[in-house]
Amino acid sequence: MSYKTILVHINSEKRCTARLEVAIQLAKKYDACLVGLHAFFPYTPPGYIMAHMGAEIIAAQQQAATESMSQTGEAFRKQTSAAGLENKEWHTAHDDPVSALSLQARYADLIVIGQSGIADDSEVNKVFPERLILVAGRPVLVVPEIGDFPCVGKRIIIAWNASREAARAVTNAIPFLKMADKVYVMAVQSNAGENENISTEQIVQYLSRHDVGVEVEESHGVEIGVGNELLSRASDLSADLLVMGCYGHSRVREWILGGATRTILESMTIPVLMSH
Repeated sequence: MSYKTILVHINSEKRCTARLEVAIQLAKKYDACLVGLHAFFPYTPPGYIMAHMGAEIIAAQQQAATESMSQTGEAFRKQTSAAGLENKEWHTAHDDPVSALSLQARYADLIVIGQSGIADDSEVNKVFPERLILVAGRPVLVVPEIGDFPCVGKRIIIAWNASREAARAVTNAIPFLKMADKVYVMAVQSNAGENENISTEQIVQYLSRHDVGVEVEESHGVEIGVGNELLSRASDLSADLLVMGCYGHSRVREWILGGATRTILESMTIPVLMSH
């Protein structure tokens, strides 16, 4: 098992260069094809505004989107070529980024995106990461808004609670885990006495069958919360990747996330591989 197709979200954000650098690093590491996708969904004004301004406003927005995609495509080709990456593809879509990435993700093993989803040009909104993670059906590597990450996956923490989401995240992360120098399994309880039946022994045995050696980190995040405890231990252990399940669901138009998931997405300091 390996990542042979890596999909990276491209737009005109200033941090896109750092995100692409991580994706290039992984494509070279796994000998994978890197697929860049820029999706831009032009804003459509309400009908009463359109009645006064006419269809030319839509044409102007589409032209702006086309020009933006041309610029980011050129930047993608330039950065990947400078890194010596030849196995690559470039795609564009006049669509909502979540919809476009979810569709393209059907043909990818891993998706790489940025943390906040707050673009300089408002192409995507602040809940973009969680929306995508919950619907993509593929593991999503979220790169923090701040910091440089020249190496991702040498020292890994797995957040384990024996849930379906955590199990999927671990399985999806096996290519990372097999090439890591150090892997820690950390069972964090949000309340005293909660999840007492979590077996780190079984997840250790499971990973050993994949030739992944791990150390167990037992901890209780009662006082500072699970998310903050994970971030604290990641710093203590000099981890460069956190693997965890994404807990959440949609209700009408509101995206409801678990507390630890939201904390990590808002405050991450290292890349995080999430699966739902």
